This record gives sequence, structure tokens and C-alpha cells, in this order.
Amino acid sequence: MRWLDGVAVANAIRAELKPAADAFRAAAARPPGLGIVLVGENPASEIYVRGKLKSAAEAGLAAELVRLDASASLGDLLRVVERLNESEAHDGILVQSPLPGAMGRDADRRVFDLVRPDKDVDGFHPVNVGRLVQNRASLVACTPSGVIELLERSAIPIAGARAVVIGRSDIVGKPMALLLLHRNATVTICHSKTPDLARVAAEADILVAAIGRPGFVTPAFVKPGATVVDVGITSLTDRAQVERMFGAGSKRLETFDRRGSVTVGDVHPSVADVAGALTPVPGGVGPLTIAMLLKNTLIAANERAREAGRTGR
Repeated sequence: MRWLDGVAVANAIRAELKPAADAFRAAAARPPGLGIVLVGENPASEIYVRGKLKSAAEAGLAAELVRLDASASLGDLLRVVERLNESEAHDGILVQSPLPGAMGRDADRRVFDLVRPDKDVDGFHPVNVGRLVQNRASLVACTPSGVIELLERSAIPIAGARAVVIGRSDIVGKPMALLLLHRNATVTICHSKTPDLARVAAEADILVAAIGRPGFVTPAFVKPGATVVDVGITSLTDRAQVERMFGAGSKRLETFDRRGSVTVGDVHPSVADVAGALTPVPGGVGPLTIAMLLKNTLIAANERAREAGRTGR
């Protein structure tokens, strides 16, 4: 069984971005700019944002963090987005999820709709989603586009493959299916209402699990020799659950005993006995999400510069 190394692929992408960012800086007399908005003090979001800021700096991008208190209103957040929309120094805008529940159930959608499509480095604006459907998007959701980079750079054949995506979210499942379809895979999307889900999944040459249920995908879901991509990230704090998944005396259980938690994916560790290739968690898809965010920012910067050149701005 082959492990697909997301860290190595993400490092390769970032290494390619640095000279491209330097070239943009030389031509535009400024670095590509990314605005990150963080509302509240969610511990996981704090970690993610720190990683994004560090990676951006290493790649030669200028990243600005805008903080809002957890008590901020949705109107406060939308005003920050409007300011970043109008800023000439910011080529990309990212609003870190999750947003506080007090902002309302439709807060994410309203933010996605307000971000300018040409600065939408998350790839969530309806305009960019529509372009993805037509296979002409330049800014695509970071996690699924990172999965494609991992598959292609790992020489996993996509064209002609049977692909199954478990999960239908707007952020991962749907764009993942479209990206695979555009590369000539035959794609099935499965979800909680899919009858005999394990049987359908076991027909896949490429299986992508993106449902947020730890250890849900077992060997019964996997065709022998298939490539399995685990997008799930869940922090387990129940020792008994960790022991059930990994077994007594496992390294992951030792990690739990040291830290009080472990990060796991949607794929059960026993799938390694069946799959031909598998992404680890952590160290698989996660690093690629940040790398693709930086790549999208550079794409947005170059496209904005070209548009400014065409219009004489």
C-alpha cells in the first residue's frame, strides 16, 4: 500500500509559488495580497489562521489578519469584507469559518455572496461555482483542487476511472465531483440517503471521503487496490474511541495519552490493508488546502493585474 504524501506535494506547490510571487512583486511594485478575517477566538481557527499567515509569508505573499470580536455583528463583518473588496492591496479575501452562531444561519452565504468574485480565493462565490460547472473557473475551492493536485502529481490516473465522492457539501463534495468529471472520470456522489452506500463506494477506483464521520469508511467500502482520499478531519477526545479505531498499544493511542486528543479522518485505519494508495490524516489533504489558497491568491493577483492593464487602471 502506498501513502500519498500531501506534505511533500504542498511543499512542491509552495516552492513553485515563491518565484512567481517574486515576479509579480517586481512587475507590480507590491506583493500579492491576501486579507484573512477571523471572528472570535475559536481555538481551531486560531491554529488554521496562524498556519495560513506563516505559509503566505514563506511564499512571498503579504497576508493581513483582520480580527473581529466574537460579539461583532454580521453587519460589522460585511463592512470589513466591503473594505477588502475595495482595497487595491488585497487580491484575495478569506473569511475563516466557522462564524459565530449569533450571526445567523445564513451568515456564511451572505459573506460568500459579498466577496468580489475576482478576490474569492475560497472559490465559493456563485459566479465562480457557475464557472466551475462550465469548466472555466480560475478560482476553485481549495480542498478539492488540492486533491486533484495530489492525484495528478502522484501519477494516479483519473481519466477513465470510476470515482465515488462520499459527501455533497458545497465546499468539498460538489466541487470535488465536478473536478473529477472535468478530468474524464465517471463520477458518483454518495450521501446519507444513498442506499447500500458501501456497495456503491466499493466500485470506485478513486474514493474520496468527505463527510466528517471518523472512521466511517471501512474495508467494506473499498475496492482492493483503489486510491482512497480522506478529507475528513475530526479531533477525538474519547480514549475508548481511539483504542477501538487503532487498537491497544498503537502509536496513535500513545499520542492520545500524551496530548489528550488525536486527529483522525473519515477512513478507518484498517482500510490500509485493502487500498492501493491512501492519504494519511494528518499529513494528507490538509497541507494542500493551504497551498491551494496561496496559489489562488497568486492567480487572483495576476488576473487583476491583467484586467487593470486592459482597462488602463
